[in-house]
Amino acid sequence: MAHLVYLSLGSNMGDREGYLRQAVARLKSIPGINVITESSIIETAPWGMTEQPAFLNMALTLRTSFAPFIVLQIMQKMEELAGREHTEKWGPRTLDIDILSYDDIELNFPQLTLPHPHLTERLFVLQPLAEIAPKLVVKGKSVREWLEMVKLSDGV
Repeated sequence: MAHLVYLSLGSNMGDREGYLRQAVARLKSIPGINVITESSIIETAPWGMTEQPAFLNMALTLRTSFAPFIVLQIMQKMEELAGREHTEKWGPRTLDIDILSYDDIELNFPQLTLPHPHLTERLFVLQPLAEIAPKLVVKGKSVREWLEMVKLSDGV
């Protein structure tokens, strides 16, 4: 059975665009994963720890036969292949991949929460996601509606 998965990708170290493109190419090469759509790449200010370089961010839609925790392991391997080091929370990184949603599944485990707990708060996630899935419903509202709410609250 094919599951619909939305991802957020970001990079703010080194060849930022190269890391994103390389991750997409690697995902496309994995049997059992089909990359359906890719958003544009946007540049955004850092979130959380703001004293670091700007990020490039994008979103992807996948179809996969893999279970959520297998998808998580694959994304962590992608980060590792890009040289990501987990040194500080919200710190600089070569590649960050977050699973935003997996079908309509809700999970709450220390290593994986679905939908992503901060999905509805972050402009850098919502903007590319709205480009590829504006009608996706998360926590009772569409991604487009969440994007407008975050823009209003951020004064954008």
